[in-house]
Amino acid sequence: MRSPTSPRDIRAPRCRRMWLRSETALALLLLTSDLVGLVLAWKLGLQLNRFYAPLPPDLAAWYWLGLPSVFWLFATGLLFLIAVNGLYHPRGHWKNYLRLAKVLSLGYLLALAIAYFYDPKVDLPRSLFFSAWGLSVVFAVILRLAVSLAFKICTLRQPIRAFLMAPPERQEYLSSLLEQRSNYKIVGRAIATMANEPETLTEILNCQAQEVIVEGLPPAHLASALYWQLRQHGIALRLIPSSLEMLYRRGTPEIVASLPTLRVDMTYLNGWEYRLKRYLDVILALFGIVVLAPLFIVVAIAIKLTSPGPVFFRQERVGLHGQVFQMWKFRTMRADAPQLQAQLEAQNESADGILFKVKNDPRRTRLGSFLRKTSIDELPQLFNVLWGDMSLVGPRPLPLRDVARFHSWHHIRHQVMPGITGLWQISGRSQIGNFDEAARLDLYYIDNWSLNLDLEILVETVRIVLFGSGAY
Repeated sequence: MRSPTSPRDIRAPRCRRMWLRSETALALLLLTSDLVGLVLAWKLGLQLNRFYAPLPPDLAAWYWLGLPSVFWLFATGLLFLIAVNGLYHPRGHWKNYLRLAKVLSLGYLLALAIAYFYDPKVDLPRSLFFSAWGLSVVFAVILRLAVSLAFKICTLRQPIRAFLMAPPERQEYLSSLLEQRSNYKIVGRAIATMANEPETLTEILNCQAQEVIVEGLPPAHLASALYWQLRQHGIALRLIPSSLEMLYRRGTPEIVASLPTLRVDMTYLNGWEYRLKRYLDVILALFGIVVLAPLFIVVAIAIKLTSPGPVFFRQERVGLHGQVFQMWKFRTMRADAPQLQAQLEAQNESADGILFKVKNDPRRTRLGSFLRKTSIDELPQLFNVLWGDMSLVGPRPLPLRDVARFHSWHHIRHQVMPGITGLWQISGRSQIGNFDEAARLDLYYIDNWSLNLDLEILVETVRIVLFGSGAY
């Protein structure tokens, strides 16, 4: 047995209260939402099943809250399986909606196999089993999406205490950027080269930082002590990559010739997930057009009554593989706005001149300002999704004027289908002043694409639209 004076493994946590925080409340909330989803699924499944086959008495030794004993035993095992797969982890794993659906399906299949080997004569009626299975996946994912949105709204009201490590010439810029565009509050700073000094860790603890943000940290420092020292005290570490070549690239750790390496693979958007993405685009776009048709009519009438000119604005944008297409929007400016743009170039607020942004654009109509603030002007792009020019989620297609100013590496974003919304839109939208920032977000999306990431972006887009953040 290790004595109290023995050296501690660097991986051993010292802070026993690190889990007694909001993370515990979030885990309990997620656990409750999953249980509620299962209860609703079985309640509805039992109602449907009563028209077909009764529940075997051996599976209903007792009832609680109107549900048989077999449900409560099964639900306990299923929630344990979800927990083992890390879907109650506070650091983002709980937002893996598709993985939750897979784990639930696996749990139902395992239960079916166990029941067969235990007693083939006693099993759930097929009508109950399959309806409960499908409804469990639907309800659990929908409730988790709702929890994700609610949690995001609540956490944005609570600033995160962050400690910044960066080169001296970058500290002021990063501090200002983080505090203006996020809910971070910088409570302390240090030079990145001092990351492993005892005084730095002491200062981090004295500041009661919840997270440490680092730019320019030497790899050797990261590999040795900083990460584990922070982890012992329950403090998260967030790195800001500095290398454009390795920026946002996924890698696989491997040992080659006794050397630790990171193999970087190309990621291609193909296979069943991408086909499913296209099917969902079409289904959701059709659903959106049907549901929003009354709004379309009201907006069209309002535009006609408030300013002369067409209802819709069509503009050539650069899409997949550099192909040009006509993107549709509700008109928010004067009819002669394209002709007047050259006169406003001197007022462009974009730092590098690639994007054209004027916050108080004189060409905009009063109704147009409202449509842009609420993002209603973007809704006609649902038709672009149906026609195959765009997706619901992807890099934002830009006008020919902007693309003509691209640097060579910016064109990588044209290797995927453009979208109505994307990481750029949920990470600052009009607040992004330098196009390199937006292009790096697009690269991250391309390299880390998954259906689950699309769902996260859509959920965050809903929150931003509701609160009108960053749009003009």
